Amino acid sequence: MPKLPIYMDNHATTPVDPRVLEAMLPYFSGKFGNAASRNHSFGWEAEEAVDRARGQIAQLINAKSKEIIITSGATESDNLAIKGVVEFYKDKGDHIVTCVTEHKAVLDSCRALERAGKATVTYLPVDKYGMVDPDDVRKAITDRTVLVAIMYANNEVGTIHPIAAIGRIARERGVVFHCDAVQAAGKIPVDVDRDNIDLLAISAHKIYGPKGVGALYVRSRGPRVRLTPQMDGGGHERGMRSGTLNVTGIVGLGKACEIAAAGMAEENRRLLDLRDKLQAGIFERLDEVYLNGHPRERLPGNLNISFAYVEGESLLMGLNDIAVSSGSACTSATLEPSYVIRALGVGDELAHSSIRFGIGRFNTEDEVDFVTDRVTREVRRLREMSPLYEMAREGVDLKSVQWKAE
Repeated sequence: MPKLPIYMDNHATTPVDPRVLEAMLPYFSGKFGNAASRNHSFGWEAEEAVDRARGQIAQLINAKSKEIIITSGATESDNLAIKGVVEFYKDKGDHIVTCVTEHKAVLDSCRALERAGKATVTYLPVDKYGMVDPDDVRKAITDRTVLVAIMYANNEVGTIHPIAAIGRIARERGVVFHCDAVQAAGKIPVDVDRDNIDLLAISAHKIYGPKGVGALYVRSRGPRVRLTPQMDGGGHERGMRSGTLNVTGIVGLGKACEIAAAGMAEENRRLLDLRDKLQAGIFERLDEVYLNGHPRERLPGNLNISFAYVEGESLLMGLNDIAVSSGSACTSATLEPSYVIRALGVGDELAHSSIRFGIGRFNTEDEVDFVTDRVTREVRRLREMSPLYEMAREGVDLKSVQWKAE
């Protein structure tokens, strides 16, 4: 019997790895200097720690240290990338190409620019697996396009987009390519040169680092990318992001990137084994369950399933000793069905029944066995109370039923 509660929502956030915490601890007290203080040893020590972390972040994505801009997290990185490009290149054009299943940090940034009259946006559809077609990107680019923004891997269904192909199209057309790689960096190999990426967002708390710190990769050459800063102040971070650096958090982000790079291959094999075991266990014991997202091109720790004839929120309440989710953590306060699942062509009923399992570094095989049993029992219990499920099992075509209004 594993220790309860079980955490299986690692796409929302991850626990801090003990090795990351160990690296951070000295910078809470003894090594407390401001990295911008250039006239004494306390500042030099802090600056050295930041430079070392910058190198660790850069190495994870095959970038240069000077191309790493520290932010408060991926939401700020996405805002800086999208708004910064649109404002800097406004004389060239005002058109953005993005995708309907992007994270809200990207979608809401685009909509804010639309409302302000600063940009027009094309929102590309996805196929039934949640994948963008590179040809759709090519067709959407116009002479006024200044930015293509497509995420590396989806935070709900785990689908990995054909990023290198999309980046190549943007490069051929001379358009800046921004990639929200929050769910991908540190989990699967990401290479900004191979993938033709110009801007890339990372967040520490998705890769076993602390919350409240992230980074934006900004290409320095081939081509050089320019941004209009969104915060004014002391000109920190090459003038792109002013503000006193969170040295402790940055050290944690750097260490998290270093650990992820070193153990990625082995960790991916383990997560795939756990995910496949969980998926097989659920699909073997239950009928009317459906996988959301791509069956192969998917993050190793991601499993998103719709359970027909079960309300997702009811299932979550029944699984009160297991932490999973019914969608993105950033949209979990709403009772609307997931916009990502609906974009795959899934109907509202199934979209409402979708559950995301996020398997991570510290999950075990015993936990997977326990979750499989609990989910199976709870789905069966809820279906026993569902007259629709009973009718479906009896062969009634529910679509043909004429429901009489009282």
